[in-house]
Formats: sequence, structure tokens, C-alpha cells
Amino acid sequence: MMSSRLRPSLPHLWSLRPLGTVAPREMAAKRLEAAPSQAAGPAAPSVALAFEDPSAFRVKSLGELLRALGVFHLCSFPVLVNNCGKLMSVARAILGKRGFSLFLRPSVYAQFVAGEDEREISQSMEKMSSLGLRPMLAVPIEEDLGESTGEKRYDDNMEAMLECVRMSHSNAWSRDPMMQLKITALLSPELCVKLTTLLSQQKYDLDLLVRAMNGEKISFPGLDEKETAHFLCSLRRLNKIAEASSNKVRVLVDAEYTYMNPALSLVAMAMMKKFNRDGAWIWNTYQCYLKESRSLLLEALRLSRSEGFCLGVKLVRGAYMDKERKLAKQEGRADPIHESWENTNDSYNGSLKVMLDAISQNPQRYRIIVATHNEESVRRAAQGMAELGIDKDGGSVCFGQLLGMCDHVSLTLAQEGYAVYKSVPYGSVDDTLPYLVRRAQENRTVLQGIRKERDLLRQELRRRIRLGLRGGS
Repeated sequence: MMSSRLRPSLPHLWSLRPLGTVAPREMAAKRLEAAPSQAAGPAAPSVALAFEDPSAFRVKSLGELLRALGVFHLCSFPVLVNNCGKLMSVARAILGKRGFSLFLRPSVYAQFVAGEDEREISQSMEKMSSLGLRPMLAVPIEEDLGESTGEKRYDDNMEAMLECVRMSHSNAWSRDPMMQLKITALLSPELCVKLTTLLSQQKYDLDLLVRAMNGEKISFPGLDEKETAHFLCSLRRLNKIAEASSNKVRVLVDAEYTYMNPALSLVAMAMMKKFNRDGAWIWNTYQCYLKESRSLLLEALRLSRSEGFCLGVKLVRGAYMDKERKLAKQEGRADPIHESWENTNDSYNGSLKVMLDAISQNPQRYRIIVATHNEESVRRAAQGMAELGIDKDGGSVCFGQLLGMCDHVSLTLAQEGYAVYKSVPYGSVDDTLPYLVRRAQENRTVLQGIRKERDLLRQELRRRIRLGLRGGS
């Protein structure tokens, strides 16, 4: 187990301010929240988004309805969700690789994964596009501490990411394509943890990382020769992906655990500084269940202004709550997560308001994806857009949900003209299984709280049965 020394609460000293000075975040918050958004005018119309209408599911086939009902029913049992990794390992051992694949493919895999090859992915994406939804492809590869596999594997992961860029751009699935990126698929988690520790002691100049991306042989304070060599290789891998995607595909960098997030943000901000001069092509993720999330977002806004780059924000509640709290308790640290669900909601909605205000003042410099399954936050975002005069489909604000979940929200938003993305993992059963297990465990509260979606699916199924009995269509 890593010691508490390796997981400090950080002030993010990579922000390029002179040593020994700290920008007062409270003043930044007041400036943002007090800034005028638009000239006074007629009151914005109230936005009414009805997520209670089962007609959103009329686009689904009977087989899709039955599959979703079956999968969501299984997901409603905590014992199954909490032990899904062990249960799948036992099933795989009993059924064998082929038998397990035949069992999983038409059920959980088909619900949450787009397919294995480009043909299968294209079929899923074309149907999604016909419903007004946009794909946000995700290569399901990542690492945590103790899972590092060496440079060859990281290079292979880079090639997979470059293929994701190509597919996202070359297929006419949607305009303004997006993809997700896990930095720990290209940079070892152990080095991320060490960088996080170093960042609590000294600043790292973003220009230093940009020069390394450009091919310069750089020495990094605090890293030994081997660590420096790996960091340089990783930055160049990231640079290749950013070069391939720039002006074509927006790359959304995922946040992970608090013991490595400062390092991930350091790298993401360096990529933004290099590639986001004329548009937000590299985005960073902010987890609003963290107590420090608002200050991190305000600092990113300040940095984007002082350094002159565009800022793309993926706003999420967070997915690692159980592990974060367990680690904090084991190491005697303060819990980094908000004490209650209500506090997390306030954090999310407050950060959302900060970004909408910034976008209303300069929609070309700031972008956000409201990545949530929470209906209240979706309604707040839509209402805020109306009040601030932000276009539904102007590109500055979009919405995001996971493939196979929360379709009643996604489809309703798309029908109302908003830009809606679905996070779309793809790959073989073996490749996606660790991803599916992690997502199930990290999103267990969401999976166990899908009663409403299940009820709407049942209503649509009953409607079809009645029509069938009457000979309708």
C-alpha cells in the first residue's frame, strides 16, 4: 500500500505562477460568478425537458428492449454488481473462452460495448447517428499501480489510440467527433504517483513538457535517468496522438485517482498549451465529488487565460468514491470526497454555472460536456443555456452519457436539438471485460438506481404487447 506521503492534497504548482505566490481562488470565484453574462433583455423561456415519457424507447427493437430489461434487472442486485469480477472469472473458467464469449456477447457486452471490429462498430454508430446521438469512442485500456507492462505495451496502446482517432474522423458518424483518452495507458501509474508527489514540492513549467513533446531531450527535476527516459517516451506518444487528432477529433482526457490526478492534469494542460491555441481539441476532466474540484476548475480557467489557450472541460461527478474513501481511511488522511450526495450535487451544479458563465462571455474559448446521468443537472444546464443565450447545438455545450444507460435522457435531449454524445467502448470480449467490471463497480450507485429507466422500458414493452394483441403497429 502506498504511504500517505505519496498522496498529498496539492496546490497544483505547475500553474506557472512565480514561486512563493498564490492566486486567491476566492477572488477568482467572485470575478467569475459576478461577471455580467449578457445585456438585460426579455426573460429566457423556461426549458421543460420531460424524462418521464417512454416514447423515447420506441426507436428500440423488441430484442433491445428485452436485453436492456434483463441486464438492468441483474444490475439492481448489489451482490451481483459488487462481485461481478469474481463471477465472470468463474463463468469463464467453467464455460471456456468461446463459451463465455457466446454467453456474454448478446447480453452485457451488447448492452454496453459497440462491437469488436470496425464493421460492428460502424453498424452501432450508424444506428446511433440515426437517433441524433453522437459517438465518443473509448479504447478500454488503462492501468493502475502494479499493472505497468513496459514500453512495448505502451507503444501498442498508442497505436490503438491512433486507430481510434482514424475511426472517429474518417467515418461520417457525426460532426465534431470526440474520443476519450486514459493517460495511464501511455504513462506508467507509478511515475504519475511520483510526479504527483514532486508537484507538491516544486512547480513544473508547462513549457518544459511542451519542449519534451517537440522532441527535445529534457531533464525533469526529481526524476532519475530511467524515469526521465520513460516520461519523454510517454510525452512523445501523447504528442503523436494530439497531432493526429488536432483540428479533427476532440480528445477528452479522463481523470482517475487522486494519488495521480495532479500528474495527469499537468500533462493535459501541457497538451492544451501546445494544441489548444485556436480551439479546444484537448479537454480535461473534473470530478465534482472531490472537495477540491471547484478550486481546480477555477485554476484551470485562470491558467487558460494567462497562457492563452482554449479550455475544454468534461464535468463528471466521479467514479472512484469507494476506493478513494478506503485509501484515505487506511492512511489516516481527510476524506477527499464530499460528505453527502447533496454536497456533490451542489459542487457539480456550481461548477456547471461557472463554465456556462465563462462560455456565455467567450464561446470560442471554452467548451464543456455535461457528462452526467443526473436529470436535475441536465435540466439546470439546459435552463442555464437558455438564460445565457447559448445555442443548443453551437458546439460550446454538449451532453454525455454512457452507451447502454440513461437512454431516456439522451434520446429526449437529442429530440430537443441538443448535442448528445454516448461514451462508446469497443473491442473484444477479453479486451473489454476488465473495463466492464471496473465501470460496473465504479458506477454501482448508478446501476442500482436505474429503476426509472427500467420502468419506462416496461411501459414501452407493455404498449407493444397491447398493440400486438390488437393487431396494431
